[in-house]
Amino acid sequence: MTEKIQKILAHAGIASRRQIETWIQAGRITVNGKIATIGDRMTYHDKVCVDGREIKLIKSQQQKSRVLLYHKPEGELCTRHDPEGRTTIFERLPLIRNNRWICVGRLDFNTSGLLLITNDGELANRLMHPRSQIEREYAVRVRGEVTSEIITKLKKGIKLEDGIAHFNQITDAGGSGSNHWYHVIVTEGRNRLVRRLWEGVGCTISRLIRIRFGSIYLPAGLRRGHYADLSDEEVTLLMKKM
Repeated sequence: MTEKIQKILAHAGIASRRQIETWIQAGRITVNGKIATIGDRMTYHDKVCVDGREIKLIKSQQQKSRVLLYHKPEGELCTRHDPEGRTTIFERLPLIRNNRWICVGRLDFNTSGLLLITNDGELANRLMHPRSQIEREYAVRVRGEVTSEIITKLKKGIKLEDGIAHFNQITDAGGSGSNHWYHVIVTEGRNRLVRRLWEGVGCTISRLIRIRFGSIYLPAGLRRGHYADLSDEEVTLLMKKM
């Protein structure tokens, strides 16, 4: 039985479906020596290569899907390799045989907090897909005066270079002056969205921490740079929110 290339590779934990589609469009994937195109189908017995390197395919049914909860520190990148030699999150993760870890979304270099990481590309794709509308909650330390008018604008929506965006919820978390904190919730995974929204109303973020993704909270006892496996029950609960 044949299936779409991106579905098989995602099931094998190579990358998310969207990432694989990008690779196909760039001509980086071959199947049985032929450059793949969007819409091509294959089986688990075909020879598939990415950038000339053969990928060993293992059906997802033969693997245990894992989801890691990682406490990302500031100063780490959510990429596999950095030309400047900076630390990446993948250097902290456990080794995994015949598979690879995939980030569920990203946090930028200066943002810390909760990251979900999985070996299941199909699961990663579902969690990141815009239609999932999964809530992401952040603790934000803001510099500058935050008036009621600013709060109203951020909830109603402001125009960014990639379209209108807004916070689904803003809660004053206390503090004063340069140590005033807010909790904000978004359901989009756009690049640097939380920072750009605050900057769009003239405020500067001095600290940004993701504290929740869907039903999963950042545990108080999980140290920065460390990870923990989610239980099967936690993964099931997360999926129910999709």
